[in-house]
Amino acid sequence: MVETAYGKIIGTDMGDYVEYRGIPYARPPIGELRWKAPQKPEAFDGVYSAVSFRNKCIQAEGSGPPWDRDFYDDPSYDRPMSEDCLYLHIWAPKDGKDCPVAFWLHGGAFLGGWASEKEFDGAAYCRRGIIFVSVEYRCNVFGYLAHPWLTTESGRSGNYGTLDQIAALDWVYENIACFGGNPDNITVFGQSAGAMSVQTLVSSPLTGNRIAKAILQSGGTYGGGLHRDIPLSEQEEYGLLFSEILRAHSLDEMRAKPAAEVFAAMSPLFARAMPRAKGLFLTPTLDGYLLTGGYYELMEQGKIRDIPYLLGSTKDDILVSPELEDKKEAPLYKGSVAFSQKLEELGRKPAYVYHFTRDLPGDSQGAWHSAELWYMMGTLRRCWRPWTEADYSLSEKMLDYWTGFMKTGNPNTGVHPRWNPCRAAEPFVMELNV
Repeated sequence: MVETAYGKIIGTDMGDYVEYRGIPYARPPIGELRWKAPQKPEAFDGVYSAVSFRNKCIQAEGSGPPWDRDFYDDPSYDRPMSEDCLYLHIWAPKDGKDCPVAFWLHGGAFLGGWASEKEFDGAAYCRRGIIFVSVEYRCNVFGYLAHPWLTTESGRSGNYGTLDQIAALDWVYENIACFGGNPDNITVFGQSAGAMSVQTLVSSPLTGNRIAKAILQSGGTYGGGLHRDIPLSEQEEYGLLFSEILRAHSLDEMRAKPAAEVFAAMSPLFARAMPRAKGLFLTPTLDGYLLTGGYYELMEQGKIRDIPYLLGSTKDDILVSPELEDKKEAPLYKGSVAFSQKLEELGRKPAYVYHFTRDLPGDSQGAWHSAELWYMMGTLRRCWRPWTEADYSLSEKMLDYWTGFMKTGNPNTGVHPRWNPCRAAEPFVMELNV
C-alpha cells in the first residue's frame, strides 16, 4: 500500500515488483467534461484498489497485418471501451528508492491503442531498477477535435489527448516518490504516435522541468517524417464538418450526443476531410498554447528541451517504400540523424540514434513498424513467433541500452558494444540486430 496526494492505493504483489493498475489521474472526461482539458481527480474514498486494468478510449476494433496477429490476437489483453479512460498503470520494484521513471506513451496514429496492450509490460524494467508507467489518453475525435464553439468557450480547442498526457505526467511528478521513484529523473518515451507525442511534450512550454530524458521510436524527427504542422484554424474547419455530420447546432448538443454516435461520425468526417488533409489530421494542433510554433521551427529556435535524447526507426518502417534499395534513405532514418545533428548545431549534446534491422522470424514482413516493441519491452515470450536464442539476447541488449539511458542519459553500461552519439563528423547509428 502507498499513500499518494489523493489517498491510499493498493496494488498486486508480483514477487520482485508490484503492479498498480488503473489509477485515475484525472476526472472522467464525460458529460460536460467532454472536449475539455483534463481536471484533477478527486481524492479516494478509503483505499483505492489498483488491481485491474481499466477502459481504453473508444476506437475502431481490429487491425491489419502484421499488428493483428502479433499484438491483438489474444482477447485477454483487450479492454472495455469508454470515454472514461484517463488511467495510468505503474510497475514498481519492491523496496525501490529514488528509482528512475519510464513514462510510456502508446502509439496508434492518435486514433487508438491502449496502455496495456499485449506487447507492453514493465516487469523487465523493474528488474533493472526502473519504475515503468504506462498511460491511457483520449484519441481520435474524443482527444483531438477542434471547433470554433470550443475555442470560444475556453480560448483554444483540440489537443485534449496531449493535455491528458501532460496531466498524467503531472500526476507522476507529484506522486511517484510514494512508489519509490525519482520525480526528477523521468524519461518520456513512446513509439509511432507515442514518439510524436514525446516530441510534442519536449517542445511544449506546458511540461516545464518535469522531463529529464526522452526516447522517440519511429516518430521523432527533424526536417521530414510523420509530423504535420496543422494550425488551429484548419482543425476548426474539420470540426465544423464534424458538427454538421452530427447535426448538432450548439456545443451543448454535441456534448449531449451518445458516445457511440460521436464515434460513428468519424467515418464520414474522414471521407469529407481527407481530400484537404491528405494524411492524419486528428493530431496535436498548433494552438499557441500547447505548441507555439511548428515542430521543426521550434527546434530551430532552440525551444525543444535541452535533455539527453535517444531515437531511431526500423528497417521496414512506415514511409519506407518497397522499392527503396538503401533503407538509410528512408524519411524516419534520415529524420532521426538530422534530429541529432540539429541538437549538435544548437550547441547541445547529440542524440543516440539506432536502426532496428532484425527481420522478425516466422513470416516475410521484415523489421516492420513496431517490430522492436517485443524486444525493448522484454515480452518475446508472449508472441507466437519462433524466436531464437539470439532474439532473446538482442532483447536483453536493448533493455540494457534503454534502461542505461534512463538512468544516466547514456545507454552504455560497459556490457555491450559501445553506442556513440550521432555527430555531424561521425554520424554513428547503432544497428540493432541478432
